Amino acid sequence: MIHVIASIKVKVGQLDEFIELFKANVPKVLKEEGCIEYLPTIDLETVLPPQLIEPHVLTVIEKWESLDALYTHLNAPHMLKFKEDAKDLIESISLKILSKA
Repeated sequence: MIHVIASIKVKVGQLDEFIELFKANVPKVLKEEGCIEYLPTIDLETVLPPQLIEPHVLTVIEKWESLDALYTHLNAPHMLKFKEDAKDLIESISLKILSKA
């Protein structure tokens, strides 16, 4: 199993629109072979001193059965359409691909 943390920085003022578009695609992703978890999240403000709040970032927490399943996901037709539909809303994307230590 692999874990993915995707941080998507959305353009200022576009987060609500991006989240709506993203959530519409989630059921399609969850049906993909090898998808265990695909969860969009936003920062929750707390009083914990080390916390970094990023108000324009959607963080996606993902679990996949294999790296091949992730590669297939990234090229799935619904993902290619989502990327095209969302391209004007996104400022940047970073990924962390993780395995159990």
